[in-house]
Amino acid sequence: MALFQVEGGHRLHGEITPQGAKNEALQILCAVLLTPERVVVRNVPDILDVVQLIELLAALGVEVERLGEDTYAFRAAHIDTDYMRSADFRRRASRLRGSVMLIGPLLARFGVGYMPKPGGDKIGRRRLDTHFLGFRRLGAEFDFDAGEEFFALRAKRLKGCYMLLDEASVTGTANIVMAAVLAEGTTTIYNAACEPYLQQLCRMLNRMGARISGIASNLLTIEGVRELGGTEHTLLPDMIEVGSFIGMAAMNRSELTIRNVSYENLGIIPQQFARMGIRFEQRGDDLHIPQQEHYAIDTFIDGSIMTIADAPWPGLTPDLLSIFLVVATQAKGAVLIHQKMFESRLFFVDKLIDMGAQIILCDPHRATVIGHDHRLRLRATRMTSPDIRAGVALLIAAMSAEGRSTIQNIEQIDRGYKDIDGRLNALGARITRLDECE
Repeated sequence: MALFQVEGGHRLHGEITPQGAKNEALQILCAVLLTPERVVVRNVPDILDVVQLIELLAALGVEVERLGEDTYAFRAAHIDTDYMRSADFRRRASRLRGSVMLIGPLLARFGVGYMPKPGGDKIGRRRLDTHFLGFRRLGAEFDFDAGEEFFALRAKRLKGCYMLLDEASVTGTANIVMAAVLAEGTTTIYNAACEPYLQQLCRMLNRMGARISGIASNLLTIEGVRELGGTEHTLLPDMIEVGSFIGMAAMNRSELTIRNVSYENLGIIPQQFARMGIRFEQRGDDLHIPQQEHYAIDTFIDGSIMTIADAPWPGLTPDLLSIFLVVATQAKGAVLIHQKMFESRLFFVDKLIDMGAQIILCDPHRATVIGHDHRLRLRATRMTSPDIRAGVALLIAAMSAEGRSTIQNIEQIDRGYKDIDGRLNALGARITRLDECE
C-alpha cells in the first residue's frame, strides 16, 4: 500500500493538460465487444480503473495492441464466453465497478452475460436495477444468485421496445444502449442520461453502423442492426480533472492554465465555480485561472445562502461536489453542499474538520461550510482516502495546509487520476509517494 506525504503552502504555476475522461473510457472500452472488427481508441488515460478493464478485456479474448502512450487498438474477434464463469473473471470484475457495462455488449452479441457484484467507491448504495430492468425489457432472462452475489443474463435474440428508465443512470443508459443497437426492431429509451460521455458513446456506435437518434436528449431512439463494424474514436478530456484543477488553483492561490478542456462539454461547471467567486478566463479551448488572494461565495438574489447540489446532466456532476466542498473551506462566505445521489459521499468531512475547517454535517446528504477566507490555514494531519473524488479533495486540502500531511490508501486516487503527484510536482507542489512501510 502506498501513501502521499504532502508539504503544504506551495503555490502552483504553469500549464497542465487534463487526461482522457475516465467515465467515457469505461463505456467506450466495453463497446469494443460489439464488433469483431478493429477499434482504435485515442486519449486513453493511464489510470488504475482503465488498466484493469483493458486487462479484463484481454482475458476475455480481445486482442489488445498498444499503439502509443495513450492509443490502443482492440479486436474482439474471438471471445471466450466460458471465461465469464471462471474464478479469475469474478476476481477481476468484482474489483471494478465499470465492469458491469460488459454485460450489454456481451448479451447483444453472444446472448449471454455474467457478472459478479462489482466493486468501486465506498460512497453508499449504487444499485444496478436500472441496468437489469432494461435488459429484461429487451427480452433477457435475469437471474441473481444472492449467495454467490453473481448476476446471469441470457437471451436468444433481444427485441426492441419502449422503456422509461426509473432513473437517468449514466452507466445504466450506456449498458442498455449497447444492448439495444443489435436488438431486433426499435428501442425507445425515455429518461435516458445525456452526459457528454454518453453522447460520445452514441456517436461512436453510429460510426460503427448503429442507428441512434435523439443524441444529447433524454429520449433516445435506437433502430437495431444485425452487425457493427470497426471505427476510431478519441476520448474527451476529463471534466472532473478540469474541475479539480480549477479548485486546486483557487484553494492554493495559484496561477494555472488548463489546456484543451473541451469547454463546450464542461456544461455548468465553470458557472458554478464562478458562483464560488473563482475567476477564470477562456482562451480558445484553454482555461486560465489567475492568482486570487480571496474569493467570495455568491448568494441567491434574496440574500439566502448559496446551495450547490448535484443533478443529472446538464446539472452539476456529483463527482465534483467533494471539490466544491473543500474549496469552500477557504472562501469568504458560506455555502450548503447538497449531495443528493450518494448517502456516504460526504463522510470524509471529518478529516477536514480535524484540519480546522468550519463544516456542519447536517445529515448524510448535506453539509454547510463556513469559509475561513484564508485568515486561518488548515492544519496538517494524517488521513485516509475513502474514494477517488474525496481523495483528491483531501489532497487539495493538504496542499494548502500548514505543515506536512499524510494521505493513506492513495490507490483510490490512482483509480481516477493519472500520475497526479508527478504532474502537480511539475507545477510546484511537493508531494512524495511512499510505501506504507517506509
